[in-house]
Amino acid sequence: MIRLTQLTLIRGTKPLIEAADLTLNPGEKVGLIGANGSGKSSLFALLRDAIHADQGDVDFPAAWRIAHVAQETPALDRSALDYTIDGDTTLRRLEAELAAAEAAHDGLRAGELHAALQDADAYTVRARAEQLLTGLGFSNDQMARPVAGFSGGWRMRLNLAQALMCPSDLLLLDEPTNHLDLDAILWLEDWLRRYPGTLIVISHDRDFLDGVVNVVVHIDGRKLKRYGGNYSSFEEQRAINLALSQAAYAKQSRERAHLQSFIDRFKAKASKAKQAQSRMKMLARMEDLAPIHAAAEFSFEFGEPERAPNPLLVLEDVTAGYGDTAILSGLDLTLQAGQRIGLLGVNGAGKSTLIKTLVGDLAPLAGKVTAGRGLSIGYFAQHQLEMLRHDQSPLWHLSKLATTTREQDLRNFLGGFNFAGDMASAPIAPLSGGEKARLALALIVWQRPNLLLLDEPTNHLDLETREALTVALAQFEGTLILVSHDRHLLRATTDEFMIVADGSLRPFDGDLDDYRDWLFRKISDRVTSDKVTEQPDPSLCHSVTRHSAKEQKRLEAEARQRLSAQRKPIEARIRRLEELMDRHHTRKAELESLLGSPDIYAEVRKEELKQLLFEQAKLARELEEIECEWMTQQEALEALATAA
Repeated sequence: MIRLTQLTLIRGTKPLIEAADLTLNPGEKVGLIGANGSGKSSLFALLRDAIHADQGDVDFPAAWRIAHVAQETPALDRSALDYTIDGDTTLRRLEAELAAAEAAHDGLRAGELHAALQDADAYTVRARAEQLLTGLGFSNDQMARPVAGFSGGWRMRLNLAQALMCPSDLLLLDEPTNHLDLDAILWLEDWLRRYPGTLIVISHDRDFLDGVVNVVVHIDGRKLKRYGGNYSSFEEQRAINLALSQAAYAKQSRERAHLQSFIDRFKAKASKAKQAQSRMKMLARMEDLAPIHAAAEFSFEFGEPERAPNPLLVLEDVTAGYGDTAILSGLDLTLQAGQRIGLLGVNGAGKSTLIKTLVGDLAPLAGKVTAGRGLSIGYFAQHQLEMLRHDQSPLWHLSKLATTTREQDLRNFLGGFNFAGDMASAPIAPLSGGEKARLALALIVWQRPNLLLLDEPTNHLDLETREALTVALAQFEGTLILVSHDRHLLRATTDEFMIVADGSLRPFDGDLDDYRDWLFRKISDRVTSDKVTEQPDPSLCHSVTRHSAKEQKRLEAEARQRLSAQRKPIEARIRRLEELMDRHHTRKAELESLLGSPDIYAEVRKEELKQLLFEQAKLARELEEIECEWMTQQEALEALATAA
C-alpha cells in the first residue's frame, strides 16, 4: 500500500502539492492526471526517492521493487536485446556473481547461484525480452543492432522495454505512449492490463487510460483527489462534483448576502444589536467555500474552405519511396471531397511515405499523381516542430503566410490559440512541445485548406488541446487523411479506414477493435514464424548426435520454463479478476438492498439516490468489462494448455 499523509511538495518558490492525503492499494492501476506543471513528474521523483517531501510522509513497503523509464539512453555498443535484458538487474547481478564463483572454482557457490538463476527465470529471459521488443515494434534484425544505432524515439522504446523487463512491485510510466505508434500502444495496453503489480501512469491518451487504469488521481488546486474507475468515469464523477460544489457555493453566497444585509441594517439599532452581533458571529464561523474556477476550455475551428475540386487528388499505379528504394507500389487512390480517412498500419509500413507523396514532398518513383485545380493542402508532419524557427515568434511565423494582413488581426487570431500579448511576439524557443504544436496547428488553420494531411498531430499535446483538436476536426468541412496513435481522435473524426501493409494500400473493412485483433494475430504469426526459422537444419544433425539427448532435455526444460512464464501472469490476472468480481457482486447486492428500501426515494434523500444509481450503473459496466476480460484470460490459458 502507498500512503501519502499531509504531503507538501515545493519546487523553487512554487508550491505544487499542499497538505495532500492519498492511499493506493496493491495491484491498483492508477492514472495520474493534472495540468502541465501541476507536479505529476515531481510526484514520480518523490516515489523514486529522487527528491524529498517538503512536509508530510510517504509510506510504502521498503521491500518493493520500483521500475521506471530512464529519460536518457547512452550510446552503447550493446545490442538492443542485451540492453533490454539489463533491465532485470537481479538477473545481471546473479550472472556476475556466477562468473566470479566459477573463476574462483567455488563449486558450492556456483551451484547456489545456478539455483538462484533458475528461480529468476534466467533460462527464459531471452525469449521474454524478444517478446517485449517484438510487441514494441522491433524486428529480429533490430534486436541485434547496437543501441547507439537507434534514433531518439527508438531509444525511448528501448528504455520502456528495459523498464518492463525489470521485475517490479511498482511501475512508474511517464507518457509511455509518446514515442509509440498505434500498434505498439495496443500491445503495451494489453501488457499493462496483465501486469500484476501496482502501476502509476501519466498519459494524455484518454483511450489508453480507459483501457488500462481502474483509479484516477487528479492533481487539482494543489490537492490529490482519488476517483474510482477509468478516465471516462473520472470525467463523469468530476462533472457531478463540480456541479454540486457550484450549487453549494451559490447557496452559501446567498446566505452570506442575507446575513450581511441584516447586519448592515440593524447593527446600529439598540433593539436589534444582539441579533446583529449573533449574525456577525455566524458569518465569521461560516466555512469559506471557494468558487469554482473551471479553466476556460481551449477551442478553435477550421474555417470553411473557399472551394474544393472533386476529386481533389488522384494516384494512378504509383510507386512511392526514397531514392531507388520502393516502399509502396501499385497505389491507386481517388480522394473525393468530404472523405475522412484514418490510415492504419504497423510502424515502418509506409504511412508517412504515403502522406509525403500525397503532399508532394516525395516525387513518385513511378506512376502518376494528379492534383485537382484549387487543391489547398494543410500538412502536419511527425516532425513538424523541427520545421519551426525557434529564434522567431508566433507572430513572425504567421506573418510569413499573411504578408498583407494587419498585425492586429494576426495578433487577434493568435490570441485564439492562447498566444496573447508578449507571448505572440517573443521567440518560441522557451515554449513547451505542446505550445509549439499548437502554433503549428494555428498556421494550418489560417490557410483554410480543403485537404488536411495529419501525421501524428497529437504528439506533445495535452488532454485539453487534444480534445479541442478532436472537436475542430469533427466539424471540419474538407477532406481529411489522418495518421494517429490516438484512438479517440481516430474514432471521432474519421468515417473509414485504410491500411498500409505489405507494400500496398487497401481499404480496411472493420473498426479499431478489429484492427487490434488483426495486429495481435500478425505479431503471433511473426513470433511463430521466428521460432520455426530457429529450428536446426536437418543436414547438420549428424554433427550434434552426441549431444542430442542432453540438448533435447535442455530444450524441453526451456519450453517448460517458457510455458510457465507465459502461464504465471495469466493465472495471476485471473485470480485478481475473480477477486474483483467477488467484490463487485458483494457491492452490487448491497446497492440492490439499499435501492429496494422505500425510504431512499424520499425527497430529502434525492442526492443520495442519485449517487447510488450512478454507482449502480458504473458497477454494472465495470462488472461486464471484468467478466469479458476473465473469459479472454481463460481462453488464453486454454490455448497455452492446448499448445503444450
